[in-house]
Amino acid sequence: MSQSEIKLCKLIIRENFAETAEKVSTILLESGPCALKLLAIYTNLKLDQVKKILAVLITHHIVKFNVNKKGLIEYNISIKAILSRVRFPIYICTSKTLYGDAAELLVEELLQRGEATMETVVNKVTERLNDALEASGHPKISSTLVKDKFVSLVQTHFIQRCLTPMRDSGGRVISLGTPDDPDICHVIPVNTQRRRSDSPPSAKAMKISENNTDTVYWQVDFDRFHQHFRDQAIISAMLNKIDKKASEIIRTMLRVSETNTAADSLVTTPISINEIFINLPKELEITKPILEQYLSVMCDDSQFVFKAADAGGGMYEINIHKSLTELCKSHIESVVQERFGSKSLRIFRILLLKQHLEQKQIEEYAMIPAKEVKEIMYNMFADGFLFVTEVSKAPDHAPSRTFFLFRVEIQRVARMLLKRCYQAIANAMLRREHEVKEHRRLLDKQQRVEAIIASLDQNGVDESQKEEVEQTITPAERNQLAKVKQDINKLDQCEIQLDSTMFLLENYLHYSKINSQLS
Repeated sequence: MSQSEIKLCKLIIRENFAETAEKVSTILLESGPCALKLLAIYTNLKLDQVKKILAVLITHHIVKFNVNKKGLIEYNISIKAILSRVRFPIYICTSKTLYGDAAELLVEELLQRGEATMETVVNKVTERLNDALEASGHPKISSTLVKDKFVSLVQTHFIQRCLTPMRDSGGRVISLGTPDDPDICHVIPVNTQRRRSDSPPSAKAMKISENNTDTVYWQVDFDRFHQHFRDQAIISAMLNKIDKKASEIIRTMLRVSETNTAADSLVTTPISINEIFINLPKELEITKPILEQYLSVMCDDSQFVFKAADAGGGMYEINIHKSLTELCKSHIESVVQERFGSKSLRIFRILLLKQHLEQKQIEEYAMIPAKEVKEIMYNMFADGFLFVTEVSKAPDHAPSRTFFLFRVEIQRVARMLLKRCYQAIANAMLRREHEVKEHRRLLDKQQRVEAIIASLDQNGVDESQKEEVEQTITPAERNQLAKVKQDINKLDQCEIQLDSTMFLLENYLHYSKINSQLS
């Protein structure tokens, strides 16, 4: 865990949960698992305050707890859960894109609460939607429509059940248990979903219904959203590399194989060409011979699709690890070009292809003068994009009798860039915090004016009165407000774009770690 990662986590906690929560989180981040009384001592906070903070962080799945060897309950913090909070706007936007406005509000409500029962979330979202519809003059909707959206999100694994608390013999909660069957997390209890037929409920649903359904709590499944983002990145890459039809073929393969492929599997389950053809959207008008040509091109020209076997007309699979490796290389190459120029990118690509080269060989392959190559390679080496291996002819390692071979290590470069992403997001958050603090008086004034105008609209007053209230903000103040909002929007966009790069690098390193463990 790097210092830049810890700094970013502390800023996220402070922005979302205030400074007292940041104190508790800092101890857990820097010292590791800690007992309740020690947390109170280290933070100089009252025991009740620490309890309340931990309760909130546990509700948001940031803090976890278990019993240590001495029988004491220790609390530890999840960095992954903290960093996921940067992606909240993307989770909400994705929900709206896939399932509409009701799903957007359902996911937003669950993200704000951390966890909640279905009834609570559905009623709140129905109320919000009806208020908006009533204000715009449209008829209200029933909670059944919102509940159907909730069920759809659960069935597609974007929402899952919270873990059941485990208790000791004295009734004390000691940890959160793990389900015997992971699929149960995505099954709705019988009496909380609308029965559309007289068919008997499934065994899993009956098993869940044995619990008190009023206490079944739900949360957003971040891993399912991350899987969706990963798939979208692969689809977009294929769209840029070949064309739209190729990207739709990849989308179909991912959709068909997602139910049979393990979450951390390096490759998808092999799919026959017949199954791909049957599941392709009809509007693409792709015939089977054209599909064969596309698959052949994708196998030859990309590291994404591979032919696993010849049975059934051909079995094809998507290599997730190699796909993410290619995407990661593309991002790193983009950074190299922006930072060092096109000649540096040429040298970087040559080293990726040849792996180990001396400086003289690089000059010949890149066709760049020796003096310029020396300068470029020194800059890239100093910034951590190139590495050197020394191969000595003699035991004394004298420079005159030593070969200096330059190389690129994608994983080390990815870790370095990931660290810089953490630093950049933290800087953007600090800058936004400074902008808001600097113009707090003006922003508060605008909020008060908007609140007064909203109340006047409800009372149906004349336009002249509203104009009079609006004129309390001078033209100079309006210009200043516009500039502040523009700067904050830019910083928000910066965070989202940095998080996109951070997500890709994290996924690449995660799958590389799994690959190294298996090999």
